Amino acid sequence: MTASDAIGGTAGTGNTTWDWEAEREAAVALSLCHGLGAVGIGRLRAAHGTAHAAIGGNAETWAAALGCSVDRAARLRQRVDLGGARREIDAGRAVGAAVVAVGEPAYPTLLGAVPDPPPFLWCQGSLDAKDAWAVAVVGSRRASAYGRDQAARFARGFAERGHTVVSGGARGIDAEAHRAALRTGGRTIAVLGSGLACPYPPEHAGLFREIADGRGAVLSEFPMSMPPRAELFPRRNRIVSGLSLGVLVIEARARSGAAITARIAVEDHGREAMALPGRVDSPTSEGCHRAIREGWAGLVTSVDEAIEQLGSSPQLVAGALAVSALQPASRELSVVAVSIGRALADGPADRERLVDRLVSADIDVGAAFAELTLLELRGLILRGSDGQYDLCESFREVLPPTRGSEETSRP
Repeated sequence: MTASDAIGGTAGTGNTTWDWEAEREAAVALSLCHGLGAVGIGRLRAAHGTAHAAIGGNAETWAAALGCSVDRAARLRQRVDLGGARREIDAGRAVGAAVVAVGEPAYPTLLGAVPDPPPFLWCQGSLDAKDAWAVAVVGSRRASAYGRDQAARFARGFAERGHTVVSGGARGIDAEAHRAALRTGGRTIAVLGSGLACPYPPEHAGLFREIADGRGAVLSEFPMSMPPRAELFPRRNRIVSGLSLGVLVIEARARSGAAITARIAVEDHGREAMALPGRVDSPTSEGCHRAIREGWAGLVTSVDEAIEQLGSSPQLVAGALAVSALQPASRELSVVAVSIGRALADGPADRERLVDRLVSADIDVGAAFAELTLLELRGLILRGSDGQYDLCESFREVLPPTRGSEETSRP
């Protein structure tokens, strides 16, 4: 089913007929509402039934769903801009992109099973039921010849066995994986860290067109005109993991985006992680070696070994769909995460101000910013286009009060 085919239709779900065009418009409008995030939007959908119904809710129902004051909920609700959502959808159509809202048939099955999935995706190309058997291949942008060869070998093998190959569209390992899947006649999905009207890297525009032209899909959760920014790529990586049964890492530094993607697959999504060993003296393989050594990624040297780890059976798909739907905010917060929350409780802060607050609280800054990335991925922290960090309501709700005081919502 192509995403474009779904636009403008209605669909029966049980005894309810949903207006998917209105649902997509509402999902886009909520996503443009600063302060909500995926967790907040998910709670509004759960409380009202659909994003469209949430738009029609009042401040009291929003406050109950978000766990905030009625005044705060009223201010959030006033930021909803349906006109802006319609303009955004028109901009998407201009570049051949359609909106696919969570819950509708075209939305990727595996991604819909993760905690707090993106409320919608922009899609160029087509999504298919076969994408439920997707495998991600990720790695270094500065890949060696060995890394590029191995990315092509594994992607080709996955495609030949009927698996959709997912990656992030970046230079190096990602691009080799996409191209190998295409050469084999298989399907591939590229998830961008920018808006679809600003594809990045720009030299891959031809590759993205080839993918969208009947060979797969190019996806993004970001506004059409959003340029690539460093803070967007962790969110992109979460989608790469969520779309896939497992993540194979080929050449990745210890704290690289590729390594984080694989970690998210295991810890947040209940999926498989695999790593290909490289030269022991190569910095670009240290992330793979660490993952293998720590035991959270399986060592693989062939496509057959990767398929064996994935376990190519319907039970694996069923297991992926059974991942707990608990909100990330309900998980136990680390001491560092609580410190970050308290540092932002008095208001947004840019990096410099946040560092000052953390230092004054005697918190290790390096550990804090590593935790901050994970909090962003879990939808508990938002980073605006001005670089300011802010708490989502879902984080504010579960943040323990300071000793001798009660937590209050910031006006």
